[in-house]
Amino acid sequence: MKENLVSFADWTQEHEGLWEFIKFNVLSNISTITRFVCTWVGTYFFIDTLGLTAPFSFLIFNYTSPGSHGLGGFITFLIAEVLAQVVNFFVQMKWVFKSDATFGEAAPKYAVLAVIIVVVNLILPGYITNFCEVTWGLGAGLSGTIASVINTLLAVIVSFPLLKFWIMPPSSNNKAKK
Repeated sequence: MKENLVSFADWTQEHEGLWEFIKFNVLSNISTITRFVCTWVGTYFFIDTLGLTAPFSFLIFNYTSPGSHGLGGFITFLIAEVLAQVVNFFVQMKWVFKSDATFGEAAPKYAVLAVIIVVVNLILPGYITNFCEVTWGLGAGLSGTIASVINTLLAVIVSFPLLKFWIMPPSSNNKAKK
């Protein structure tokens, strides 16, 4: 058993970039779970219970089609995305990249990335949920989940390289070990 642990430790050290990508994807599920739970709770509360389905449009955000769920859909995805990004910042910085960048250095850069991700993730769901409901006849909960899955995949593709090389570069201790 001890040999397996040593070889695993050796493997992770020899394949540090791949290991970071694996950890990034696995631990991103913490923020993904946060996003899904907030989407489900928000759909129940803002759409099903409060009925905040009046069409909503502001700047680039268009929640006016019937399947987008209007203001309730916008609020749901806004809350889900913001909370998921806050969780993701700390998970990635401390557990994945083990960066020693200061909060003051990393947070503003992450905020730029998060705003881009949140804006994209607020634009797409209205169209995705409408497509799922109108074209496939799916319900609000499943349509919201599909929108969240698509948002998550896009976020991974964009955020991993930016986090690794710009926002949370390796700590000086890790650089010295190489």
